[in-house]
Amino acid sequence: MVVLSFQPLHIQLNTRYCDKQQCKVYIRKRIKLITRPQCGIAEPTGVPAPMGKKTKYNDGFFEKVFMTLFAKKMEKFASGKAQTSVQAEKSGWLKHDYDSFVDVSRRVMLGRSRLEQQQVVREVLLSMLPPGAPAQFRKLFPPTKWAAEFNAALTVPFFHWLVGPSEVIEVEINGVKQRSGVRIKKCRYLENSGCVGMCVNMCKIPTQDFFTNEFGLALTMNPNFEDMSCEMLYGQSPPRLEEDPAAKQPCYTQLCTVANPNATICPKLN
Repeated sequence: MVVLSFQPLHIQLNTRYCDKQQCKVYIRKRIKLITRPQCGIAEPTGVPAPMGKKTKYNDGFFEKVFMTLFAKKMEKFASGKAQTSVQAEKSGWLKHDYDSFVDVSRRVMLGRSRLEQQQVVREVLLSMLPPGAPAQFRKLFPPTKWAAEFNAALTVPFFHWLVGPSEVIEVEINGVKQRSGVRIKKCRYLENSGCVGMCVNMCKIPTQDFFTNEFGLALTMNPNFEDMSCEMLYGQSPPRLEEDPAAKQPCYTQLCTVANPNATICPKLN
């Protein structure tokens, strides 16, 4: 949900007086200033915990801002009572931590079909943007190699709060090699939710759809359910759902609190 990155940045560019290269240099300088490390993995090794264990993070101010913004937007669609606790009950504006953010996501999922879940995420994403933002994005980032590579570079710092550490990688898009891929080392959202359905319906599909259809920049996300890593491919059109391997995954029966151990495919993917 990298779309969140554009909300706090407030970069004002007059494209009449600067070409793309000048814009690119300017935005990179601003990103470097804004994204100085504020938090990180709290594991002694400095890398995500192995499969089956939950990675510990030190979340800073900006991470908690994002968690709270998203959770508050999603709360109006959530059913039931919050399960996570202590942090969510604290007073003050920044009352959400990552666990309570995931809990809100889970409560949004419950009682909704796959398409209804995806529609909620779309509405939340649109509500985070100022009016006319998708049209402005299309003007600033037309579907070119440069736009794909630039958005991949943006994803690494701004996606960190949601998915954990990632890196830009070289990929091949329509026969052309370019650095428009992002490899998420171990997705924090999938790791904390333990839910295949939440990964596909509330992250992968709506994010792909938002970039491809709202922003006009194709995006494919390929989660690896064996190790919880994920690859984001900017510039590559996503496959039809019935052809996507992610839509045929079983539940994490040992991790998901709403898993169906007898189902060959996660029920939330039907």
